[in-house]
Amino acid sequence: MENLKTQGIALPKLGLGTFRMQGDACRAAVESALGLGYRHIDTAEMYGNEEAIGAAIAASGVARGDLHVTTKVWHENLAPDAIRKAFDLSLKKLRLDHIDLYLVHWPSRSMKLPAVFETLLKLKQEGRTRAIGVANFTTALLKVVVEEIKAPIACNQIEYHVMLDQTKVAKYLAARSIPLVAYCPLAQGRVATDAALAAIGKKHNASAAQVALKWLLDQNGVAAIPKASRAESQQANLDALKVTLDDADRKAIAALPKDRRCVNPGFGPDWD
Repeated sequence: MENLKTQGIALPKLGLGTFRMQGDACRAAVESALGLGYRHIDTAEMYGNEEAIGAAIAASGVARGDLHVTTKVWHENLAPDAIRKAFDLSLKKLRLDHIDLYLVHWPSRSMKLPAVFETLLKLKQEGRTRAIGVANFTTALLKVVVEEIKAPIACNQIEYHVMLDQTKVAKYLAARSIPLVAYCPLAQGRVATDAALAAIGKKHNASAAQVALKWLLDQNGVAAIPKASRAESQQANLDALKVTLDDADRKAIAALPKDRRCVNPGFGPDWD
């Protein structure tokens, strides 16, 4: 599995997203993924599944040093004391002694970014998280964080897939060697029924979803965290790494509509 090197960590390009996974089903899904060779697990305090993930990690026997775990602080907890409390609770639920990557989950109108990143940097300096970053940040917000505050962010996690243009943010991140971590990389299942992607897949003995995922993973500085609860789907996503897309495939993908957003970005300010 290829890793993205960023701010002192190695981020596997393909991870497991866990949004809307709960309880025993979540634990089983994470255990399955770890058994298949996944080493990048993505969660968040808002998902309500950190305890289940912690149990799965504990049961897996995977060495802590071989595992990358991302979790996130919710936009309602961005005051310094609230960040600390949220972090402590996430760490406890995950049964870990440190987090690999701790993200601001969503921006909020009331957040004071200098204070947010001062707190996150302290957590990093204390060795409690190895790296810090953001999610759902626009280019305008990224400029504040990167150019004014000069925070060493390890990624921006945003919705990104074959049906959504993210050129502006992607260019900003790439110019600064900051990885883009794509959530909803399969457009919440929409790619599976797309005729153009299915035709490309048929050519390569692959599914439409595998084509869409490989298109993302072929991009420099891009990681993807598809949610997959069944072992068959988890394996199919791993097998997407074997697909080789050609220029004709990429041209057909470029012609797809690029305005199919799955997640309403209405949290926080309209900065952009």
